[in-house]
This record gives sequence, C-alpha cells and structure tokens, in this order.
Amino acid sequence: MKAHLNNRYVRWGITAFCVIAASICFYYLMFHGANIKVAFDRLVDVLMPVLVGMVLAYLLTPVLNQIEHRVIAPLLQKIPFKNRQKQNSLVRGISILITTLLCFAIIYALLSMFISQIVPSVTRLVANFDTYVANVNNIINKLMQDNPELGGYVVKMVNRYSGEVETWLNEKVFATTSEVIKTVSLSVINVLGVIWDWVIGFIISIYLLASKEKFAGQAKKVTYALFERNTANIIIRNFRFTHKTFIGFITGKVLDSIIIGLLCFIGTTLLQTPYAALVSVIIGFTNVIPFFGPVLGAAPCTILIFLVEPMHPLNAVYFVIFILVLQQFDGNILGPKILGNSTGLTSFWVIFAITLFGGAFGVPGMIVGVPIFAVIFAAVKSLIGTALTKRALPLETEVYLTVGSVDEEGAFHEYVPEFKRNIEEQRQAKIQKKQMKK
Repeated sequence: MKAHLNNRYVRWGITAFCVIAASICFYYLMFHGANIKVAFDRLVDVLMPVLVGMVLAYLLTPVLNQIEHRVIAPLLQKIPFKNRQKQNSLVRGISILITTLLCFAIIYALLSMFISQIVPSVTRLVANFDTYVANVNNIINKLMQDNPELGGYVVKMVNRYSGEVETWLNEKVFATTSEVIKTVSLSVINVLGVIWDWVIGFIISIYLLASKEKFAGQAKKVTYALFERNTANIIIRNFRFTHKTFIGFITGKVLDSIIIGLLCFIGTTLLQTPYAALVSVIIGFTNVIPFFGPVLGAAPCTILIFLVEPMHPLNAVYFVIFILVLQQFDGNILGPKILGNSTGLTSFWVIFAITLFGGAFGVPGMIVGVPIFAVIFAAVKSLIGTALTKRALPLETEVYLTVGSVDEEGAFHEYVPEFKRNIEEQRQAKIQKKQMKK
C-alpha cells in the first residue's frame, strides 16, 4: 500500500521529522558550534583554490567582455570561417590570453611601483622621523614665544606622544613585521600553499571564463528545475540585478580610484609635494571608499606633508586645495561618467550603508556595503511596489508628500496642519456672518 503525500498522517510525520531534525541541528549549533566552525574552516581551506578562481573570474569578466566584443570579434569577423563554433572558440581563446597578459602587466606595474617608490618613501619617512619632530618643536617654540608656559607644555606633549609613536613603530610595527617575515621565511610550506592556491585558482578562473555562458545556462536550468516558472524568473532577474549592481560599482570604483591616484601623482609631482608616490597611493586607495574616502585619505597625507615641511605650511594648504579640486572633479565629472547611477541610492542611504557595514565589518564593509545595501534597498522597494499595486495605490513618492488620508474608494485627501485648519474655519465663519447680514 502506497503512502501518498496528501494523506494527513504522512504530512504530520514529515512535519514532526523536520521539527525534530531542526531541533537537533539547533542544539548542536548552540553547544557544539566550535566543531561546526572547524569543519567549515576546513572546507574553506580545501575549496580555497576554487573560491579564488571564482572571484578572479568574476572580476575579470568585464575586462574579457570588453576585449572580446570590442576588439577581437570585430577583427576576426573579416576572416571567413567555415565553422562558426571554431571561430567563437578562437575569439574566446585570444580574448582570455590578452586578458591574462593584461592582468600580469598590471600586477608587475604595481609591484614595480611599490618596490621602487613606496618602500623607499616609507623607509625614508621612518629614518627622518626624529628630524620631523624636531622641526615641529621649533615651529611651536617660535609660535609660543609670547606664552612660554603654554609653549613648554605643548612641546612636552609633542615629545611625549612622538616618543610613544616612535616606540610603537619600533616595538610593534617593525617587530611584528620582522616576526611576520621570520615566520613566512621559516614556514615555506604555508607560503607554497598560498602560492599553490592562487596558481590553481588562476587556472580555474581561465576555465570558468572559457565556459562562463555554459555555467550560467546550467545555473538557470537548475533554477527552473527546482522552482516554479514565475519564481524562477524572479530569482534569475534578481541575480542579474545583483550582478549588475556589484560589478558596475566595484569595477567602476576601482577604475575611478586608479585614475584619481594617477592624477594625484601628476599633481603632487608638479607641486613638488614630498613623498608624492606614497601620498598618491593613499589617496587612490582610500578613494575606493565612497563619500568618506577622500577625507580619510587627505587627513593623514596633510599631516605627513606638514611634518616633513613645517617651515612651509603653505605646501600643506596647497595640497588640501589640490585634493578638494581633484575630489570635486571626481564627484561631479569623472565619477558620474564611470559609475553613472549604478546603485540608485541617495546620499543619505550611501552614508547609512557605509556607517552600518563599516561598523560591522571594518574597511571591507565600507567598500562593499554600498552595493549590498543597494540590492537590499531594491528588494524592499520591489516588495513595497508589489503591495501598493495589489491595493491599487500609486507608486510615485511625490503623490504621498501631502497626503493626509486615503478613503475607502482610494481617493487621496490632502494633509492640513491644525493652524491652517483654524485659519480656514475662521475665514469661513466670517464669510457666513457677512452673508447673514446681507
């Protein structure tokens, strides 16, 4: 005798089994969560090459698409091919090769700049730290000649905290750096493991890029197999929107930050700003953070310039003016050209997203918080729009700006404050009195 799912006893049994299984899982999660974390970390370690490959493929996909559709495909269309599939394979292979070479060229350029510019700048900065502190003390002494007690107190505080900073650099940063270098040099297996993960991940990313349409088709196939047609359409549409938001924001912001960093390097070189390369890297890196990035980058750079050249404070002022001009150019011209309206968020929600995700996840949260919140915001907006449509109410926000109430027939009544209502009643009373006299 077959047991059918429509049988209420069968449904009760399945429900009871699910409740018991969920209770066991919850108990194990509460009291043996460490074991689950160990197992999860182990799984992540095993799948790390695959995860690296997926991330690399995802980030390189826009570059591959641009090279393939704008450069290689138009060139090879002029060559007659008997087999269309071979032509597509050749186009994809050449595009992947150019993308790979471009990726290696960018990595080589960044490493060369880091080794030739950034490392010497940091080394020189640390080596001359005592001189910079002495210059600041001299400036303070000159400014505080009219008030020697206050001047002595300020110099004492500067000496105290500069000593603490120098101690922190020597005992914490450089000691930690030396320990890290020692650990890395001794742990050859761990280093080789990391290199192995990235090498295998890069190879996996090439396979993913070569068959990205096929993987996307398989994902859609599974989605339509597991869900109803309308639900599957909604899921696929939401994934497309999420992909468009993330890839548009991340790639656009990275490109925007690279351009801003290069423009900053050119400008600081012309202004003869000290440590121009180091300052430009800081400005370009912090520019990835929306809204607060320019402030986070400009503040330490301005302090650094003042410490290096305290006798010429106008140099720091010129740098601040240059950064303000550069950020205005970025915010009003360059940024909109590259990013457009990729997130669809107003300034308030951008600040809210950065504050929320930055407080929860630090700097990475500040970077990816805006596209994540944009997806959440769009989902909530879609749900609200669906609910309003079911109630036969308009979707435009402007309609609700002055709404006081909506009656049962769906008609809107304007909100009137109490003092306006009193004035209107007094005016109507005067009109009635005049009519009664007549």
